[in-house]
Amino acid sequence: MELIRLEHKKLWRKTSTKISVLLCLVYVIVIGGILSFQWFTYGSRNDYTSSFGNNFDGRSMIKDSQEYSLTFGGELTDKALQQMVTDYQNMAAANLDREQQLLDRSIIDSWLEQLYPELKDTGTYYTMITYASPEKLTGFYARRTQALEDFLEINEQTGAEREYLLRMEEKVEKPFSYEFSEGWSNLLASMIAELGTVIALFLAVVLSPLFSGEWRDHTSPLLLTTKHGWEGIAHAKIITGLLFTTELFLLLAAGLLLSQSFYLGWSGWDMPIQMIKLIAVAPMNMLQAEIYEYGFTLLGALGYTCIILLISSAVRNNMFALIFSLTAVYLPPVIAQYLPFSLQRALDLLPLVGSPTDIFRTNTFCLFGIYIWSPYLLITVPVLIGFLCIPFTVRRWARRPKN
Repeated sequence: MELIRLEHKKLWRKTSTKISVLLCLVYVIVIGGILSFQWFTYGSRNDYTSSFGNNFDGRSMIKDSQEYSLTFGGELTDKALQQMVTDYQNMAAANLDREQQLLDRSIIDSWLEQLYPELKDTGTYYTMITYASPEKLTGFYARRTQALEDFLEINEQTGAEREYLLRMEEKVEKPFSYEFSEGWSNLLASMIAELGTVIALFLAVVLSPLFSGEWRDHTSPLLLTTKHGWEGIAHAKIITGLLFTTELFLLLAAGLLLSQSFYLGWSGWDMPIQMIKLIAVAPMNMLQAEIYEYGFTLLGALGYTCIILLISSAVRNNMFALIFSLTAVYLPPVIAQYLPFSLQRALDLLPLVGSPTDIFRTNTFCLFGIYIWSPYLLITVPVLIGFLCIPFTVRRWARRPKN
């Protein structure tokens, strides 16, 4: 424990660690959280040419939107949808711009585009909510079921896979509960979903020199004399890396949760995720989806940390260790578009390469003839891959005296 404490203290005392953590906190919490909620995502529109032209009144807009959404009865029915479209068109006719912004316009438009294609006017650039006849917006759930089945057929998800996904969908409660949804959509489809991509950069900067830095600092003669041995040092460094990853994640998660509590709150936590992606099949609500995405990010980050440490133990140059570490997480998405779909799905199983937004999709893996919904594997396999790297990291580092 003493060796772990010393390694942990040594890591946090580095200037690069302090700067990286500070920059990560500023980017994720201040810019991605506070300013996003208060200004350029939810602030009332002022300058239509840029989100940064919005007014600095995001919290009041969110609270007003949440209060306005309750006027539709708390459930998404044909009548509620018709009333939403009617209200928007009446407000547009009266030039009530701020009031229009209180409605889940982008989400409602996606419903209309997907379920009522026969009402679309291809001769105009206006979105459907501005001109669709409210009285024709009927049969919402029957149309949704047909849209899901059509999607599975187009996606060639038939037979046993289709039945597996439809059995999941049957557990989704209907009619859907409804409150202000765009806040949850931005939170789950953007803020938390992209957290892993951001944290990977700073983990690579801080942890890639953990082993390779010993050669740069010419400390190998000293390490040879330690009573703990090279294997003991390797284990201490690995635990230190995992501790740092957990600490950084907890700092970021705490900051985002505080921002969410202050601006968005927890109203609507029990809405189904179908409010974000209409043909999603998972019987999950917003809170369950949020817990999943945070879990996905933490476990993926721990798995990625183990890969960084393996690379660091295998090279003696800090720059190469950093480059290879960044390549491990940022290169797979780049090359995936040139690979067969099965290989693209396999790359998603690498730590922090896949996306937690798979909970909104119908992706599956087929293992030994059994279909498994992809989010189950995306949250478990990456951390297992990382932990499998630990013995190789220790062995590689312990062989250094012989090299």
